[in-house]
Amino acid sequence: MKPKHQRLTFIVISMVFLCVAVLFTLQAFRDNIVFFYSPSDVMAKKPAFGRTVRLGGLVLAESLVKGDDQQITFTITDGNAGIIVDYRGMVPNLFREGQGVVAQGSMTDDTHFHATNILAKHDETYMPREVVDALKKSGRWKGDGDLNE
Repeated sequence: MKPKHQRLTFIVISMVFLCVAVLFTLQAFRDNIVFFYSPSDVMAKKPAFGRTVRLGGLVLAESLVKGDDQQITFTITDGNAGIIVDYRGMVPNLFREGQGVVAQGSMTDDTHFHATNILAKHDETYMPREVVDALKKSGRWKGDGDLNE
């Protein structure tokens, strides 16, 4: 085989290995990436049932129901849409109605979300950036922490 053909064969084999490595890397990222959705985004885009996502917004007033064995149900809203969230476990101390929250879990049907983790704001001035963006997008954010009523 001529040196020119050897170089060409080496380059082709190297490119094949590089493409396979890139595909494996992208597949690993795809399995580990968790996307953020607001309730309006969920209604519009419908993430796949069972796929882990983060859902953020405000805990709707008078929607929190505490059950037995640390089971709670509440509604996350961005002002335009609401998603019912079921969670079993300890919630952060600052978790309450009317406050920003991000729940990680998966959709069980079109309007119900099963959370495996609840993240709440950590002081009275903080709200997760994704929640603020979702509220701004829905037109319910004033910028001073109050919501338009």
